[in-house]
Amino acid sequence: MRSGAARGAAIMYDQICAFDNLYTAYRAARRGKRHQPEVAAFEFNLEAELLQLRDELRTHTYRPGPYHSFYIHEPKRRLISAAPFRDRVVHHALCQIIEPIFERRFIGDSYANRVGKGTHRALDRCTQFMRRFKYVMPLDVVQFFPSVDHTMLRGILARAIHDGDTLGLIDLILQSGEGVLADDYDMVWFPGDDLPAAARPRGLPIGNLTSQFWANVYLNEFDQFAKRRLGIVGYVRYVDDIVVCGDDPARLRAWHAALIARLAALRLIVHSRQPQPRPVGEGLPFLGFTVYPTHRRLKRRKVIYAGRRLTDVSRRASQRALSVSAWRACVQAWIAHARHGDTWGLRRALLRRLVIPHVPA
Repeated sequence: MRSGAARGAAIMYDQICAFDNLYTAYRAARRGKRHQPEVAAFEFNLEAELLQLRDELRTHTYRPGPYHSFYIHEPKRRLISAAPFRDRVVHHALCQIIEPIFERRFIGDSYANRVGKGTHRALDRCTQFMRRFKYVMPLDVVQFFPSVDHTMLRGILARAIHDGDTLGLIDLILQSGEGVLADDYDMVWFPGDDLPAAARPRGLPIGNLTSQFWANVYLNEFDQFAKRRLGIVGYVRYVDDIVVCGDDPARLRAWHAALIARLAALRLIVHSRQPQPRPVGEGLPFLGFTVYPTHRRLKRRKVIYAGRRLTDVSRRASQRALSVSAWRACVQAWIAHARHGDTWGLRRALLRRLVIPHVPA
């Protein structure tokens, strides 16, 4: 007879494979992408595709497909790796079941890829701390996604998930991403490393739902160290962008050393060029804005990029290469983002330059 823990573990994998869970995962994965050919093809034979996925998962014959990779420059160069759509459905199906286990463990001041959080709430929290404290100190992890160590991540996941089948599926997804970011990783040697350290499996493809979720899982222990062990009140993290606020520069420098050591235990490092504690009145670059205690401004390179982007979509809409509704959605999305800073004059000046596409009568 199975123990209660074993029965619970078996139920977890059954929940992942359940048709209803896969259908919900499909709806989440297709959001905003129904125009893509592979999504439309999957949807055309939806029931058969979902039943095939369910059977492959149940019989452990499911194998992820190859990634499609491309670079974006927004504004810095990043390699985006997209899994086949059917694999993205599996990613959603997995996360829908295991994410609640970890969500209860996350701190309140981790803002990336979480329901009810996001960029703008992270900016609001950063502003709140910069009004409360005198000094601010940023930490930015170098090559975070390419550096994530699979063995360490797997150990963290296994401490909360006790189902071998679910861990086996996690292993498949992790292995499918091995090597995708190899060219973007510059080898870093840590104390005690030997030659096999260079061959450690590492890297989470940017673009996967699982990668975004596992980023929070991987850094949760760092968050707990900062909040519980060091007792840092003014702490905000959005993916690998970290802000620490305080009133005593000496204490901030001590925290800085402790945080760097804790990151090294996760085989991560921070940019060496980052400044030491600075008065909050000098402002802090964070998530595309420069944040001050009294106001925010969009960073100059973000303004340049937005101007080029909006000009391009307006030109395409005028040439009928883009629908007016898509043009309007793009413009409104930028306005909604920019209004989180003091940008009234900027928005007016930039929007005045746009060519408004003609709408046929």
